[in-house]
Amino acid sequence: MKTERVTLLTTKEFKRFLGNEAKREGISVAELVRTRCQRKPQQEELILAEATLALREALNEARSSLKEGLEEAQSVLHELRSKNAR
Repeated sequence: MKTERVTLLTTKEFKRFLGNEAKREGISVAELVRTRCQRKPQQEELILAEATLALREALNEARSSLKEGLEEAQSVLHELRSKNAR
C-alpha cells in the first residue's frame, strides 16, 4: 500500500513533459515517476555506465600526463634560454 507522499518542485516545462509522457503511456504522472525510477537498468545502460567511468579515468590520466609534459617542456625551455643568455 502506498502511503508516503513526495512533493517535487520543477519548471513548467518539465511538468508539461511529465504530463505528456504519462499521457502517451496511458498512466498517471505518479505512476510514470514510480515506474521510471524503480526500473532496473538494461544491459546497454550498464555497459554505457562502465564505458563512461573508464573514459573519465582515461581523461584524468591524460590530463595528468599532459600537465607533466607541459611542465617538463617549460623546464627544458627555461634551461635552454638560460644557456643562450650566457
